[in-house]
Amino acid sequence: MSLPQSAHPQSASLSHPALSAADPELAALVGAEEQLQADTLRLIPSENYVSAAVLEATGTVLQNKYSEGYPGRRYYEGQQNIDRVETLAVERAKAVFGVEHANVQPYSGSPANLAAYLAFAEPGDTVLGMALPMGGHLTHGWGVSATGTWFRGVQYGVRADTALIDFDEVRELARKERPKIIFCGGTAVPRTIDFAAFGEIAREVDAVLVADIAHIAGLVAGGAHPSPVPHADVISTTTHKTLRGPRGAMLMSRASHAKAVDKAVFPGLQGGPHNHTTAAIAVALHEAAAPSFREYAHAVVANAKALAEALLARGYDLVSGGTDNHLVLIDLTSKDVPGKVAAKALDRAGIVVNYNTVPFDPRKPFDPSGIRIGTPALTSRGLGTDRMPQVAEWIDRGVQAAAKGDEDALTVIRNEVAELMAAYPAPGLAVGE
Repeated sequence: MSLPQSAHPQSASLSHPALSAADPELAALVGAEEQLQADTLRLIPSENYVSAAVLEATGTVLQNKYSEGYPGRRYYEGQQNIDRVETLAVERAKAVFGVEHANVQPYSGSPANLAAYLAFAEPGDTVLGMALPMGGHLTHGWGVSATGTWFRGVQYGVRADTALIDFDEVRELARKERPKIIFCGGTAVPRTIDFAAFGEIAREVDAVLVADIAHIAGLVAGGAHPSPVPHADVISTTTHKTLRGPRGAMLMSRASHAKAVDKAVFPGLQGGPHNHTTAAIAVALHEAAAPSFREYAHAVVANAKALAEALLARGYDLVSGGTDNHLVLIDLTSKDVPGKVAAKALDRAGIVVNYNTVPFDPRKPFDPSGIRIGTPALTSRGLGTDRMPQVAEWIDRGVQAAAKGDEDALTVIRNEVAELMAAYPAPGLAVGE
């Protein structure tokens, strides 16, 4: 098998000597990915760079342990250190987010949401969530998800004129359908989530409010987005994305729901936790408690707003007209370029985005009208608002090149991107160090 064009076997062997000796083919792929992450402008809003400390934690001997149960109540012996690791992560989560209870064992965001269903609903019960094409998540009761198969999913959307959540519709649906659970949050919501409004509606119909903050957890932790804690019964989140932790998840709740949440996670849905991930979550939460993280969270939002303004100045249509958080959703209909075509062209230009549906999109989900971009990763590299006009220019040139089929223009952009990225080393990457 030939090595990827960006693979650097010598660099991989220096960074990962044991892996390179045992499996040089896989080591070369890891090296290629390190180089790719170093050279490109990563704008997928759910991606980020973790610190070297988080990376180290995921590769420790904690990988060797089985630990079914919870601290002090395990089904395996030899848990003296594991209990302390998990307790540390739990206490840090409670402190960072100001919650009464935290469970750090869910393997990822979708299982965390499934645990909320298991804790508070029965199969066939009604759940109310944001429709996937409007910016919601599959696990909020969408039809193709298990949550839409085992439960009766009812969806709310956004207003056609503003692309903002229509709370009159949410309240009307809640009163009519009487859901057991209401989900708020999503994967393509560029505006501040009004947790207070959702909480008021949930209380009115006696529903459990689950705030899915997977995308904005880091912004909440850093004070750059309002917290759901005063309003939500349960908070679900991944620990990567804006929180800059490992690929894991957490469920947080009021103390009165602790028993139901813990029972749903284990033994309800999963066996032993991934202790190496738990350790990395603890590290990420320790980092999130530092003053520098608060600065980071606010910088993410400032960069997103600056990037949105620069795109608007170039004639781009942004869903809801802009952003309040880390995410910008671009409708390319007026540019006569489908989102998928634009995303693939930008990727060749070294600008990594994802194609995405926009509200009321006439195109199919696998070939939608929009692209979704975000600023968590570039902010982690130290780019500031002064660089956002340049990023917008590259996106604009890339979209125009996609429309014309101009591969040479994409190559020029890629070289320019790589040159700028070299000046902003990525956290946790050995490349360029």
